[in-house]
Formats: sequence, structure tokens, C-alpha cells
Amino acid sequence: MKSIANKLSHTVSVLFTVTMFNVAVIQAQPPQSIQQVWLDDRTAVSVPVATNRVTTISFPGPIEAIDGAGITVDGKTPGLFQLAHTKGSAFLSVRALFPKASANLNIRWSNQTYVFELTESDQPMLSLNLAAMPTPEEAGVSHAPVVSPIKLLSLLDKARAFPLLKAQQPETVADVDFTTYDGQPLVSDFNDYEIQIEEAFRFNAEDTLVFRLAITNKTDMPLVYQPDSFALRAGNRLYPQSISDADGFVPPKGRNIVYFAVSGTPDGGRNELSLRNAFTVLLTRLSAPPPPPSVVTTTNAPIVHPIHSPRGQP
Repeated sequence: MKSIANKLSHTVSVLFTVTMFNVAVIQAQPPQSIQQVWLDDRTAVSVPVATNRVTTISFPGPIEAIDGAGITVDGKTPGLFQLAHTKGSAFLSVRALFPKASANLNIRWSNQTYVFELTESDQPMLSLNLAAMPTPEEAGVSHAPVVSPIKLLSLLDKARAFPLLKAQQPETVADVDFTTYDGQPLVSDFNDYEIQIEEAFRFNAEDTLVFRLAITNKTDMPLVYQPDSFALRAGNRLYPQSISDADGFVPPKGRNIVYFAVSGTPDGGRNELSLRNAFTVLLTRLSAPPPPPSVVTTTNAPIVHPIHSPRGQP
């Protein structure tokens, strides 16, 4: 009996230790203002930046070069964002100088170029940590199935016709998970345009997700983007598209519906992504963003009218 009691006491102690460890892990999870993203030179990373906060972007090693339009390093030269970087360091800091400002920042690291879309926001990302993508062997994941272009096209067609197939040929979509976001829409707002996920489908056998998107242009100028540049963010990982059906153009004040798919992971593993994730969709913009609002300077000095000499006198 004493031996049984000792074993029971040891089991309770182990369970208590595991429970306390789980609580510690939950409490240690970083807030949304602190993010880690896998490095991927095929996708652009959206970085919200505030005017009254500093956002730091960190790389695994020294940054080789930085290029950007509308960027100032001294705060005196006109610019939309102010950047601070010490040559040879692995990080840089940036803050917005104007409301609704937007610009891109291209950073060279390890002989690759990584693109960041900066947008002014009152909910900034304060720290963005970039990590090198692990290989499938390092990650310990199984390989994703090979999905041919013809198969990907058929998955897009199935997504479009899903209500009809579900009603008339349910066996053809038996392994497909489906959800809509009518109650809690997933919207990625980029100030002058936004991307909303309206429907999502998961084809389990192909480890592929298909999304129906609505892209809304809020400006009076056309929105032009790269049609094959869609990328999905889930947590701290980015997944480039495997196929898309988009023309790369949204008219002024217009709204377009497009479809795109994500298959596996960039390193060749299975993504096993659930439709319950809070997804964000990114694209590569080709048209220039609208100009920032003009700065109006006010003064309390009195108005001084010019003095004219009497007619006929010098």
C-alpha cells in the first residue's frame, strides 16, 4: 500500500509540474505588437508603423543594404518615414512622420532582397524579428503532396461551384472544409485599399487552401498590383500563392473578386492550416500610393499689408 501511495504521489507531482509549465508557456507568448516572421524573398511583409512609436526590424545577421522611397535618415530631409540604422548592424528602426503615410523598404540580406510595406497605423508593430526558414528535415514535417497546375485550376473551379456541387454531387467535395466570414470578416486594411477574405476552402488531400477575396480600392486612382503576388500570413509564417485568378487591376472606388490558393509550405512541407486561423492576405502593389496630405502651417502673427508709395512719387 505504501508503494502504491508513493507512486500516486509522484504522478500527482508530475501532473502539477506539467500544468505549471503549460501556464508559464501561455503567459510567455508575445503580444501582437511583437512578431516573428520567416524570411521569404518572394513575399512582401506589411509593417504598421506609428508616428509616436519606434518599430525595430531585426535580421539574423548584418544588413547589407537598404533602399526606400520617401525615407529620411535625419528627419530634416523631406520624407514619409524616418529610419535609423548603423552600418554593419543586423537591425534598423523606423517611425512614420505623417498620418496615412505608406512606402516600401527593400533590404538586402544574405544576397537576397526582402520587401517591407510600411503603413502608418495607430496599432503599430513595435518589434519584427526575421528568422531563416527551417528545412523540412529541421522542422521535422512530412512532405506536401505534389499538386500540378491543372489540378490547382480544378480546385479553383470547385471552390467557385462549391454550393452547386455540395447540393448535387456531394461526393466530389466530401473532403473539403468550408467557411465564410460573414459574422467576423477578415479584413486587411492598407489605408487606400483593403483585402477582405469572404470564403475559404481547405482541400485536405492536396493540403491546399483556396480563398475568395474582395479587393476594394478606396481612392480616385486605379490600383495596379502583381496578379501572382498573393501571400497568406498565418501567425508568424508567410505562404506564397500556388495559383491565382486575378487581373491585377481595381478601378477607382471599385471592388474586384479574385481567387487564390496556397499549397503546402515554402520549404516543401505540409501546412495543415486550419480555417479557424486569423489570416492576413498580402499582395505586391505596382501603382504608386496616393500622395500624403499636404502640411498646412498656421501662425498667430498679424497680417501685414504692403505699403504703396503715392502715385507719381518714387
